[in-house]
Amino acid sequence: MRAALYMSAGHVVVEDVPDPALSEPTDAVVRVLRAAICGSDLWSYRGVITRAEQSRLGHEFIGIVEEVGSEVRAVRPGDLVVAPFTWSDNTCPACLDGIQSSCERGGTFGAPGADGGQGQAVRVPWADGTLVKVPGGPTGVDESAYPALLSASDVMGTGLHGAVMAGVAEGSTVAVIGDGAVGLCAVLGAKSILGAERIFLMSRHADRAAVGKSFGATDVIAERGEEGIAAVRERTGGLGVRHVIEAVGTPESWAMAVGMARDGGSIGAVGVPHTAPTLPLFQPLVHNLSLNLGIAPVRRYLPDLISRITAGTLDPGPVFDTVLPLENVAQGYAAMAARESIKTMLTTGDLWSTVSRSASRP
Repeated sequence: MRAALYMSAGHVVVEDVPDPALSEPTDAVVRVLRAAICGSDLWSYRGVITRAEQSRLGHEFIGIVEEVGSEVRAVRPGDLVVAPFTWSDNTCPACLDGIQSSCERGGTFGAPGADGGQGQAVRVPWADGTLVKVPGGPTGVDESAYPALLSASDVMGTGLHGAVMAGVAEGSTVAVIGDGAVGLCAVLGAKSILGAERIFLMSRHADRAAVGKSFGATDVIAERGEEGIAAVRERTGGLGVRHVIEAVGTPESWAMAVGMARDGGSIGAVGVPHTAPTLPLFQPLVHNLSLNLGIAPVRRYLPDLISRITAGTLDPGPVFDTVLPLENVAQGYAAMAARESIKTMLTTGDLWSTVSRSASRP
């Protein structure tokens, strides 16, 4: 089959790789219908972090179950499924606490030794605990819903988790730092699911701000740093906001989050700190701020998100403004790295199928 491989900073290719196969009785093999490029994929692409040459890429995908192991019960071949970006057994203590991203048997797609989502098929460990079926299956869901379902595999669940950790509730005033797909989905989750009344989106990009407004942002602030903090405080009578969602992970974004939070406020942080910022603890302590941060347990949110998407009451699909075939994945990385695309969706075609694979077997 075909899959995206990381070669070096700025260099991503698509090559033939071995077909995935069942390794454990709890595995499933999923044929990928749609995959995505994530902002976190860009850290290695830009050379900020190191990655092994020829490693598999991607952790966001939806697809059709092709094969299941003998112990799999929750999904069957032919099911349309959404995979969260981490797999989990959904039975360990962390999973039962709703923190599936900390599963003791878990892992991340695209990590060393694992299949990546940016390919034609994926071996999914712990399929029963990981995959979530879409009601109606592939014949009951229009392809127009695929972008929204794909967003649920990571960015929608991650953005919502940031809003939940920030304590957003009905009538809340919220600030969202980060206008990437996660930040935009945080706006949508805060507004459409949790009922926030006023949402400040920190953005200086017209295309991203437009999506943010369509998702429920009431105020768009282009200023950064101290000027951005001052703008939020000016519009809130000097108080700042009670709920801040940090969706970037840099020292600058953390300084803004702390600076615009009102006394007694909460910060929900889902921005991965690849640049290892030093967390400023003195100001949060002095101002009685609650800091909640973590890798989003997307599996926890998937059933509700899928239900809302298929019911037509939630559509995070507009975060995808670029659609490319898998073979052109390098173009998608370049566009996102240059901020010419908010988020890229990849189509895989139907080149990898049960029929073609069966025909090639002895």
